[in-house]
Amino acid sequence: MSVPRSRRDRFVAAALALLAGVVVYWLAVDLFPYHSVNDDEGVYLTQATMLLKGRLFLRPGDLGYLVRPWFFVADTAGGDLRYYSKYSPVAAGVFAVGKALGDWNLSLGLVAAGNAALIYALATDAFDRRTGHLAVVLLLGAPLFLFTSAVFLPYAPTTLLNLAFAFAYVRTMRRDSPRWGLVAGAAVGLAFFARPYTAVCFAAPFIVHALGSLWWTWGTDEFRPTLTRLLAVAGLGVAGVAVTLAYNLVMTGDPLVFPYKAFGPNDGIGFGRHELLGYDRVYSPALAAETTVRLLTRLTTEWTVAGPVGTLLALVGLAELPTDRDALADPTLSAPVLRLVLVGLVPAVVLGNAYFWGTLNGLENGLIGLLGPYYHFDLLLPLSAFGAAGALVCWDRLRTATAGLDAPRRGAVLAVALLLSAGVGGAAAVDAVEEPYDENRLRTENLANTYEPFASWSPDRALVFVPDPYGDWLHHPFQYLRNDPGLDGDALYVINDGDVERFEAIDATDDRRPYRFTYRGEWTGAVTPTEPTLTPLDVKRGDRVRATTTVGIPARATRARARIVTEDGSARYALGRVSDGPVTVDWGVDAVGGNASIVTPNGTAAATVPLPAGVSRVTLLVTFVEPQGTTVTYRQTASVERTVRGVRVIWPPEIKVCSLTTDCGREGVYVGPDGDYVSGVSVETSARTSNVTAASAAS
Repeated sequence: MSVPRSRRDRFVAAALALLAGVVVYWLAVDLFPYHSVNDDEGVYLTQATMLLKGRLFLRPGDLGYLVRPWFFVADTAGGDLRYYSKYSPVAAGVFAVGKALGDWNLSLGLVAAGNAALIYALATDAFDRRTGHLAVVLLLGAPLFLFTSAVFLPYAPTTLLNLAFAFAYVRTMRRDSPRWGLVAGAAVGLAFFARPYTAVCFAAPFIVHALGSLWWTWGTDEFRPTLTRLLAVAGLGVAGVAVTLAYNLVMTGDPLVFPYKAFGPNDGIGFGRHELLGYDRVYSPALAAETTVRLLTRLTTEWTVAGPVGTLLALVGLAELPTDRDALADPTLSAPVLRLVLVGLVPAVVLGNAYFWGTLNGLENGLIGLLGPYYHFDLLLPLSAFGAAGALVCWDRLRTATAGLDAPRRGAVLAVALLLSAGVGGAAAVDAVEEPYDENRLRTENLANTYEPFASWSPDRALVFVPDPYGDWLHHPFQYLRNDPGLDGDALYVINDGDVERFEAIDATDDRRPYRFTYRGEWTGAVTPTEPTLTPLDVKRGDRVRATTTVGIPARATRARARIVTEDGSARYALGRVSDGPVTVDWGVDAVGGNASIVTPNGTAAATVPLPAGVSRVTLLVTFVEPQGTTVTYRQTASVERTVRGVRVIWPPEIKVCSLTTDCGREGVYVGPDGDYVSGVSVETSARTSNVTAASAAS
């Protein structure tokens, strides 16, 4: 018994959609295990976790801004400080489905499969089933689809909603079905909730068709059913807008103020001056035009299937546009009219995004070079559909041109043409994917190196101080290290921001073991590797804390000196000439005497400086000098608190090894004996406490 053709076609379409989901899932797991360098992923994943726990707000309590995630709005409207995401919860809700199923990445695969299936359906509606099948094949080869779909960003989920709207809209118009109109309205309403401007741009050509349908049917028997269908779409679409405004009211206190505007009042669409977190630009029409040309050039030559080959095929596919004016006045959205609507997506999306300064930012921060022009993700529908149509136009014309040949010769010519086309197209497709794949792979390898200390770490009530190279934010850039919404997970990550803040974090979580995560090297967005380390910390308490620091002698060093520094002064101590052995320096802080000092081997203070009351920092510098005058300095900086009850010291101190200067940046951070330092460098340090009052009583 033969399988009906329509069933076979649907099976092939389902298989292709499943393949799209599997490929994207594999990319997410293999290429982006630590996420991309677009730190917005951490925003959506944090928000998704909050939704799973039934939370719209993070409440940091005594930890304050030390746990503020990247792109979260700080709000005190309820009296206490709380944080909420600047983004809509729709994409986060989609990602939460994956987590609920057991794996975050499942949501990415499901969205990709859904997009592929809907593009098949729409290409089939606009052309035929073979065009639909080929459209999915071309979609699978588009780098924009592959890389943007494989990360936790909102563009693919929003496109899924937009495509669902288009799919349902076609059916409500062709089948005279208000029920499909309700589906279309729900989809576009949810898309508006997800990304309002994106949804409006996508819906624009369909809105034009809807208005045209009312015009064409005015005064005829078709007007009432057409109006009924469109009212069904508009009704739930408006409901989606109402839900969006209600969400705004809950989050920002004003239905017309979106959370992203609460975060950055000068962010958003339009020309003129825009500003976000201290970065500002005057976005003029001329700059918008230049930006749009740059983006379209990259989209059409790098991010479509096979680069310019895919774009050329899409242009050839335009030959399938209708030319009969009478055929256009069709409220049922016939195939020729649907082709025009799909072409209308191009100016709608392109011009709409030209009005948005974020497209410029995506180019300048390098993210579009890694993930593609993601603001133009909706253009994958017309590019895939018309690219497939263009390929079939070429094939059909070749078949027509060879119709006069005998069967063997014609078959040979067609086979050779097919093989050559597949070879050239396949090579171009691989080439288009290769560069962004390699660039993202490089960053993933460097991120793996960065997070290496956490690979085998099993936290148990841990408090981890995390560096903040981009400012006072968590998850920017270290979005792999995320807190649970209740800030009650096995590991709690806080910003390593300053001496006072370190003690505040420790006091707010006194049942947790503190750790310091740091790295050596400049943070370059994972373009270059760093040398990381995760150091267990302790808080030394007593009337007096004494430390012993033993350092290796750098090669060729002949003399050494030590200096102890507080915010109230500094004092030097000459260590004199050095030999091959390590150098040991005893130093410490004293609450009773109110000082910090370097101590000689016989126990007397060799160099003493005042220790301020309250929280401050104490730095020990041991500098080695080579005969030609160059220096290597061991710099140890400890956070200290002096009160009437004694002193507290966070131990061990932060250690740097600086060449030619006594104060260096992250390039000098000491990460242990495996770090890349000049020959002879090594550090060992220990501390002990004593209580003067208790010692006096005992004597």
